[in-house]
Amino acid sequence: QVQLVESGGGLVQAGGSLRLSCDISGIIFSINTMGWYRQAPGQQRDLVATMTSGGSTNYAGSVKGRFTISRDSAKTTVYLQMNSLKPEDTGVYYCKVDVTAISRVRTNYWGQGTQVTVSS
Repeated sequence: QVQLVESGGGLVQAGGSLRLSCDISGIIFSINTMGWYRQAPGQQRDLVATMTSGGSTNYAGSVKGRFTISRDSAKTTVYLQMNSLKPEDTGVYYCKVDVTAISRVRTNYWGQGTQVTVSS
């Protein structure tokens, strides 16, 4: 079983910064893609940033240049550094990983979400 635990959310003023973390645990053969998604109230869950196993990154246009996705050397923690935050960045941020298990079955796992609120 794979578990994701997110942390780092909170309340920040516009222009401020936050760093989200997602700790990944469990028996995993390989991690294929790591990513962050966010869901604003009444909205669908949207992609914020992703990183492949090879380190290639992809960002939503609205966060490009302000947010940075990264991971630790062991590839068991994924981060989202958020700078120059705007009120429209408010939402619940979810970590998602696409993993291949020891059984070679490929599955997506989601974290429980962490709230980010940006005040104007």
